[in-house]
Amino acid sequence: MRKSEVLAAEAVSCLNRALSALRDIWEEIGIPEELRLERTGAVKKHIKNLLDLMVAEEEHLKEQLLKSVAVYRKELDSLCAELQAEPFQTEEGSTILQMVNDLHNRVAVLLKQKKDRKQELKALQEQDKNLCDILCVSLFSIDDSAVPSLDELDRYRRHVASLSAEKERRQEEFVSIKRQVVLCMAELEHSPDTSFERDVVCEDEEAFCLSTDNIANLQSLLQQLEARRALNEAMCAELRSRITELWERLQVPEEERESFAVHMTGSKAKTREALKLEVDRLEELKLQNMKSVVQAIRAELVEYWDKCFYSQEQRDAFSAYYDEDYTEALLQLHDIEVGKVKSYYKTHKELFEAVQKWEENWKLFLELERKTADPSRFANRGGSLLKEEKQRAKLQKTLSKLQEDLESRIQAWEQEREEPFLVKGQQFMEYVTEQWQLYRMEKEKEKQERHLKKSRQIETEMMYGSTPRTPIKRRVLGPHTPGKVRKLGQARTPIHVAAKPPRPGHRERNKENLSQLNGTTLSGGCSPAAPAQRNHSVNSVASTYSEFARELSKASRCDTSSRILNSTTTNAFC
Repeated sequence: MRKSEVLAAEAVSCLNRALSALRDIWEEIGIPEELRLERTGAVKKHIKNLLDLMVAEEEHLKEQLLKSVAVYRKELDSLCAELQAEPFQTEEGSTILQMVNDLHNRVAVLLKQKKDRKQELKALQEQDKNLCDILCVSLFSIDDSAVPSLDELDRYRRHVASLSAEKERRQEEFVSIKRQVVLCMAELEHSPDTSFERDVVCEDEEAFCLSTDNIANLQSLLQQLEARRALNEAMCAELRSRITELWERLQVPEEERESFAVHMTGSKAKTREALKLEVDRLEELKLQNMKSVVQAIRAELVEYWDKCFYSQEQRDAFSAYYDEDYTEALLQLHDIEVGKVKSYYKTHKELFEAVQKWEENWKLFLELERKTADPSRFANRGGSLLKEEKQRAKLQKTLSKLQEDLESRIQAWEQEREEPFLVKGQQFMEYVTEQWQLYRMEKEKEKQERHLKKSRQIETEMMYGSTPRTPIKRRVLGPHTPGKVRKLGQARTPIHVAAKPPRPGHRERNKENLSQLNGTTLSGGCSPAAPAQRNHSVNSVASTYSEFARELSKASRCDTSSRILNSTTTNAFC
């Protein structure tokens, strides 16, 4: 049994006891029945009124609670709609008081959520406004009168975060560009002369509007300043190049160059003015020393001709090189030619350097070949012969590899430009082939010279004998060798004729023949000793391959004629 039911039973028991006590009192007093009925009716009425009042009060309380439930439900529905939350459902079988409590608690939770969302929305709007003012962009579109949903708040947070990151990026870009702008202005000696330039350079960095237009304008300003600086630097570089060139041509002393070194860096207006004045001074000095300047530029031209492996025909095509009338026009022609050859060399520098490397290795190979022909090398000790052989083998491999590499590269170059790549007026492979032909012809020439030297030695021995003998010794030995004398006399001449020295006329003719033999040339009038001094590079070859062959043929005919003449002289002498 519930406690409330026990209390109700006790209340009824108390009422019965009170009524019983009243009846006893009334009995003792002697109140008549009619008065007792009247008094009992009054007690009933009083108790009934009291209970009715109590019931009415509880009914009112119930009505109030039901009204609260209705109010809470209405407010809860409104909050769920604003917060886009699921509708709240009370537990089935709940009492009115439980419903009131549950609805009240749920309303309190939703009200707190609404308040938090509104506060976060307000904070995000403030950040958004500040960032938009700095970046000059539009505000985030959201209804600030309504309660934002969780998705809307999340999008707003990400939007503000992206704006904040963009602001940091633009701020860093602005600071970086500003630093470069300040440096460029300092180098150009330029003061801010527009409102935008003053905003960039003079105002606080935080106050600068980081709009896309301002950043673009800032980048454009930097590009303009850098273009001006680059133009000044190019101008200064050109002036310095001209100054260096004129220094070299005019052979300006090193002390004078060092005194001007302070202006050989930088591109400020003061530096540019100093460079222009120096160029003007050197140009005036150049006009006063035209001959030496032309000769200096000719030396430079020859240097680049050599680097580009120009043939003699290509060099002769520039007829101004041989002009002796030293004028400004002649100097301009040389300047143009030097510029053209320089440009040609720079364009094909890698190929020319590779050809030069082949040329250097070829010279080393020829030098080793000359050492091979030197008999004194056999007297060297310490393994030098083995070293020479190893070096020669290595050079041959290097030459072959360089030749193959150059051949492929030059073929690609010629296919791309549809023109031949010339070395000494020849295509590279023709040039290489001619070098090998000249090398083999030189070896053959040396071989012929050795044969000629040997034939001269034989002829000399035939004329004077292998062992030098004097007429006195012949006369002393004459009486002791009658048999030999008789044999010689029977064969050719009497003994007293053989013992006499050659007649003066014959001796002179023999000297002429010997001098002709000794003076026989095989290559354009060079002496036999010349091959040891001859440079095998193409730079030192004065004639073409066909001319070289003609000289060799001429030398051979001369050698044959000398032999016939010597044979005739010998017979006449005998």
